[in-house]
Amino acid sequence: MDSENVETKENDGDNVRIRREVHTFVIRAGHFTNLERRDYENLLPVYGVPYEKRDGDDRFLDFRKVFGNDNPVVVEIGFGMGKATAIIAENNPDINYLGIEVHKPGIGKLLGEIRERGLKNIRIIEHDAMEVLADMIRDESVSAFHIFFADPWPKKRHHKRRLVQRPRTNLLASKLLKSGYLYFVTDWLPYAEFALEELSCTDGLRNRFDGFAPHQEWRPETRFEQKGVDANRVISEVMFEKV
Repeated sequence: MDSENVETKENDGDNVRIRREVHTFVIRAGHFTNLERRDYENLLPVYGVPYEKRDGDDRFLDFRKVFGNDNPVVVEIGFGMGKATAIIAENNPDINYLGIEVHKPGIGKLLGEIRERGLKNIRIIEHDAMEVLADMIRDESVSAFHIFFADPWPKKRHHKRRLVQRPRTNLLASKLLKSGYLYFVTDWLPYAEFALEELSCTDGLRNRFDGFAPHQEWRPETRFEQKGVDANRVISEVMFEKV
């Protein structure tokens, strides 16, 4: 789960515990078009799954109830504007996709894609992905994780916010089924090298390839990815599997 810094200070003789959560994201202001806002308001109650933190075994999502079938479930963390998510889901109707995102315009955009394409195999949770995984997802229940172009947090003082690093990768690995995979793509080479090392040191995961993975043809290129290519940045792909 998300790491945290904990400070302890003296206050009139009493110890005061101050918790400062270190999140992997910052909610940035974004332009919410009228259509995105309308889809967000009208369709999130239909295709959204509320975040809940409860006690007991019943706190975990029952994917069969969520999707209405027993198909494999792929979790995408941070789907951005959702175009690649929608295309992949449309091309794989026998796989369920659970997208986790905090950016409201992106959620609205993906909901619009769901509406326009008539997709039945996507659900969305609007919340911090690490908390969702820890509080709602059962161990060894996820067939794959997709993490495409997560914030690289390039400044050294911000590296602690990177999603693909231990102990967060330990949590991801615990949720994967055996032979399930984690597929990470970035246009920031230092992050790719960092993630490759962190995943290589994560118990229970094994690299499917010798170093970086070859491009997976089934993953569609997005406008964001094209911007990276236009800026002469290398697109690096990493794929590990649960052993």
